[in-house]
Amino acid sequence: MMGNQNLKILALAFVGSLLIPTVPFSLGYTYDQDVYAINLLYTALGSPPLPGWIPNGGDPCTENWQGVSCALSNITSIILPAANLGGQLGDKLNNFSSLIKLDLSNNHIGGSIPSNLPATVQQFYLSANQFTGSIPSSLSALSLLTALSLNNNLLTGELPDSFQALTSLTNLNLAFNNLTGGLPPSLRSCSSLTTLDIQNNQLTGSLDVLQDLPLQELNIENNFFSGPVPVKLYSIPNFKRDGNQFNTSIAPSPSSSPRLPPPSPTADGASSGETPPSTQDGTHSVSAKRFWTTGKVVGGAIVGVALCAICVLSVTFCVSCPCKSEDDKITKRQEFDSYKAPMKKATYRDNTTHPPRIAKTESSNQVAKTQEVSSRIPEAPEEVDQKVVVPEDVGKKPKEQHEIDMTGKGAILMPPPVEKVVVNPIVRPRSPKKLKLPSSVEVFTVAALQQYTNSFRPENLIGGGMLGNVYRAELPGGKVLAVKKLDVSSLVLQSDEAFLDLVSAIGKLQHQNIVKLEGYCMEHGQRLLVYEYCSNGTLYEAIHFDDPEFNKKLSWNSRILMALGIARALEYLHEVCEPHVVHGNLKSANVLLDNELLAHVSDCGLAPLIATGSVNQLSGHLRTLSYCDPQSIQSDTYTSQSDVYSFGVVMLELLTGRKPYDSLRPRGEQSLVEWARHQLHDFTSLQKMVDPCLAGTYTLKSISKFADIISLCVQEDPSFRPPMSDIVQQILDMMPRRRRDGESF
Repeated sequence: MMGNQNLKILALAFVGSLLIPTVPFSLGYTYDQDVYAINLLYTALGSPPLPGWIPNGGDPCTENWQGVSCALSNITSIILPAANLGGQLGDKLNNFSSLIKLDLSNNHIGGSIPSNLPATVQQFYLSANQFTGSIPSSLSALSLLTALSLNNNLLTGELPDSFQALTSLTNLNLAFNNLTGGLPPSLRSCSSLTTLDIQNNQLTGSLDVLQDLPLQELNIENNFFSGPVPVKLYSIPNFKRDGNQFNTSIAPSPSSSPRLPPPSPTADGASSGETPPSTQDGTHSVSAKRFWTTGKVVGGAIVGVALCAICVLSVTFCVSCPCKSEDDKITKRQEFDSYKAPMKKATYRDNTTHPPRIAKTESSNQVAKTQEVSSRIPEAPEEVDQKVVVPEDVGKKPKEQHEIDMTGKGAILMPPPVEKVVVNPIVRPRSPKKLKLPSSVEVFTVAALQQYTNSFRPENLIGGGMLGNVYRAELPGGKVLAVKKLDVSSLVLQSDEAFLDLVSAIGKLQHQNIVKLEGYCMEHGQRLLVYEYCSNGTLYEAIHFDDPEFNKKLSWNSRILMALGIARALEYLHEVCEPHVVHGNLKSANVLLDNELLAHVSDCGLAPLIATGSVNQLSGHLRTLSYCDPQSIQSDTYTSQSDVYSFGVVMLELLTGRKPYDSLRPRGEQSLVEWARHQLHDFTSLQKMVDPCLAGTYTLKSISKFADIISLCVQEDPSFRPPMSDIVQQILDMMPRRRRDGESF
């Protein structure tokens, strides 16, 4: 009996051993809930080509998903700044069980900020994206939050009154949005807040809620704050407040007693409220007080008469003794100039506000909103001039009432009464050398650019990239420009001098196929570049956006002319201008089209601004699959031969109408270069590669020559890639010397 049972057990075990391999099971290490959450995030972002990421399943903690870090089996951080991400965040972020840090700054993510946020998050960075809507009130649930950056987005509405539980918050950056309303009372609860940046919004009200916070850095510039500035805020080491509507008084500290009015005299000569003097020794009687009061008055009168006499004698002496030579006057003037900062003219005006204007001279942090003088406000630092700049377009007023001309004067002028003076603190940039910028480069103020772009509203956003967003700006005269707001996180140039050197170098790049730099702005820690405006958008939009009417204009002839324009721009950068320039970020999105569909290369000279650390490490795989040659990824350096490779990729876009990388295509066709490289010399395959929109508008000989040039540009060995001057000549050889309109090349 026992033997039969043993035989049955052995039989079942044998059958089970055969069935076990057929039962599906997962060896995934990452916590299932976190896998589910990151899959949802990946789908919401549009399934970008991030190394390791997949839309369903996977094991992020053991498969080295790009930017993902884990603690044991839990995802604790997702760090993907400047990774060219789009899409949205979705509304399932709260599914992450242990997410501590989320950094998706400097991308193109849009939509609203989700209200369902992971309660465990401590560092939350979404700066320099395209988020719209308001800041969610669900922030109140993030009690562990220490840093929050939502700056440089398109956020609107009022700040939520949801800061009660954020007692660990140390850094808060909401700058450069369109936020309105006042500061919420719950902001007082942020007892650990040391850095607050809310500049360049439309915030109103007072600053009372900030006065008891341990702030070390506070920037509230270019808002609509009003009322008195609390006294405690002046003790903040780095306090920036220009461009608001504060009045001249300073708010009293809550602990200080109110200032009493001066005592009024009483009938017996004592002041009301004053303790009567002691009379125990008989030496301080009321009559004595009256005597000494009268004596003081008489003494003061005598001194006054003496001073008047001295003044009269001095004037008489100066008039009767014209012995001062011009050399003496010059010497006195030089002594005065060495003591006082050079100033040709001091201008005073009333409280009338005027619209901002473009300044064509060297900028010195000039703001449009002026601030009234108060004798009780702490003195400005050494390198600050107290000046007022009156816009030239304002109607002229009588000079004797509103302007004091100091030209040729050798004495210090006394200002008008305080209530009639409005000053604009202008901080002179500390530059060890005087840099001569091209005359064509103008200096813009932040206030002026805000006016021209309608406060950088979403409707004026015309593009964005690794370095920042671009906005359409319309000047009062009707001229249209493009303003590029450089994202602070993408800047590697820390000093004003280095930025001005860069502006000078870009301003000297003058070529018909290079987007012209019209001006720049360098105020309040911001860096903005102002370019000429091209009305037909980017080459990327022209090729890849589904617009049948516009596609008709992209004939084969026009595409060859576009390629020629780009090639000529690179030839100028590589071989003509001095010093030679490597573009470093050539792609179809950086090629703009004018009214005649002629190509203009943008972002020329901005390669030094591309952070070689965060940008390349996080998005290097993307660039390998798109525009960047393998050598520049491996060596982390970009050369002129890298530009040639990128140009070949752009030519492939013009030929095929395909994107450089398309995750929606089969795996073997996702990378455009890898798919096309081995078909460029196969005539049959080449015909199948041509953009279907070009049917019947090209000749076989023409596309064959075009493919030959592409093949040379995308050679794996950089030494085999030709210089741009050779490429320009080869494209010119494709064109007949005289061609009739409408005739194909």
